[in-house]
Amino acid sequence: MQTISMSQIYTAILQTLYMIFIPLLIGSIFGTILGILMVVTRPKGILENKYVYEILNPIVNIFRSIPFIILMVAIVPFTKLIVGSSIGTDAALVPLTVFIIPYISRLVENSLLEVSSGTIEAAEAMGATPFQIIWHFLLPEAMGSLVLSLTTATIGLIGATAMAGTIGGGGIGDIAISYGYERFDTKVMIITVILLIIFVQVIQTIGNILSRKLRRG
Repeated sequence: MQTISMSQIYTAILQTLYMIFIPLLIGSIFGTILGILMVVTRPKGILENKYVYEILNPIVNIFRSIPFIILMVAIVPFTKLIVGSSIGTDAALVPLTVFIIPYISRLVENSLLEVSSGTIEAAEAMGATPFQIIWHFLLPEAMGSLVLSLTTATIGLIGATAMAGTIGGGGIGDIAISYGYERFDTKVMIITVILLIIFVQVIQTIGNILSRKLRRG
């Protein structure tokens, strides 16, 4: 029986990092924008808009309710349209990004809603514009919580990259399925589990440290 080499494990780690970084970067940008929009356009928000909020909110809920394994299959035509294939590491980036954007948007929304209404009222009393309130008051006040939210999103993304192995997406998940599951290689399965645990622990630790430094008061 063919055994896995250290070079394959190293390649899988790099592929996993690639599948985490790109979707997280894109997801953080669009997810943060969506999260902000849902906060400011909600009832009694600083830019209250019933129509925008009632469109965005259910869309986010719909995508958040679809399990990642099903989402990967459901958007195969879209994935092929974007990258020309539904198999491989690049192909996995599409469902991973679609998965993480609404996930981050909801986490960002929750973090921003933690900001005291008194802070917003004080900013409005000083004559701050909606953009100034968002940029100079809302985001800075929520920064510690936002870091923890992105940490949670990153860990969720790690789990999704592991599932991406089912479509040959590469990474640690692909190794676990190809060698650990299909070839009944317990040693490989243990190695992949340990690697994923290390990923999660390192990211959570970094997130906790940054959050503590950024929190005010």
